[in-house]
Amino acid sequence: MSLTYEICIDSVAGAVAAEKAGAHRVELCAALFDGGITPSLGTIRAAVAAVSTIRVHVIIRPRGGDFIFDAHEADAMEHDVIAAREAGAHGIVIGALTPEGQIDRPLTARLVEAAGGLPVTFHRAFDMTADPFAALETLVELGVERVLTSGQEVSVLEGAPLIAELVERAGGRIVIMPGGGVTDRNVARVVAQTGVREIHFAALTEEASPAVYRNPHPFMGGELRRPEYQRLVTTGAGITSVMAAAGR
Repeated sequence: MSLTYEICIDSVAGAVAAEKAGAHRVELCAALFDGGITPSLGTIRAAVAAVSTIRVHVIIRPRGGDFIFDAHEADAMEHDVIAAREAGAHGIVIGALTPEGQIDRPLTARLVEAAGGLPVTFHRAFDMTADPFAALETLVELGVERVLTSGQEVSVLEGAPLIAELVERAGGRIVIMPGGGVTDRNVARVVAQTGVREIHFAALTEEASPAVYRNPHPFMGGELRRPEYQRLVTTGAGITSVMAAAGR
């Protein structure tokens, strides 16, 4: 049985690399250091224009941190869903919770409607739910197409037992897609232990900035910061390594 491969990216170049490597879909984000937030409209349009065979799904998340959104953030998310759809996105990725760890049903329904028929993925906010099985049923009822999850653990390997149970309970009504810590060393085990048909991973490697002049004193972020003159880029070699290891 063949697998569907989704690559988490943060650039147009990442979409191009994923397409060349033979992946099926990308999740386009900004700020992967924060777990991914909504990319700019320009980036969405450029990514969609740069590829032809791969599908571009766009995360809609106004900020890092938790997944409990106020009315202003909810308005922004709805606007961003519509803007991404109009920019040519092939799918939308969302996630919203209540303070009690349940799916925020009204906001999720609102965003699914704003997607206008595009497939909707509920991202790893799912891993912060208090009852994953109740959350799964809520998402099925709301018409969400797939759930991205690490099995509520630090990585998919530790979360494989829950992922397998989610696959069984889903019964084909919604796609369960493992993501979080997928590597070429564990992907085959995860697939074998869970029975999933889709897999989500990043294929990032460090690359030096092309900057020739470098000022070593200022930093653009806070005290917890990445090196100013270093990038993380998606590589085709990283993608094909995981795909080859999965063997499907």
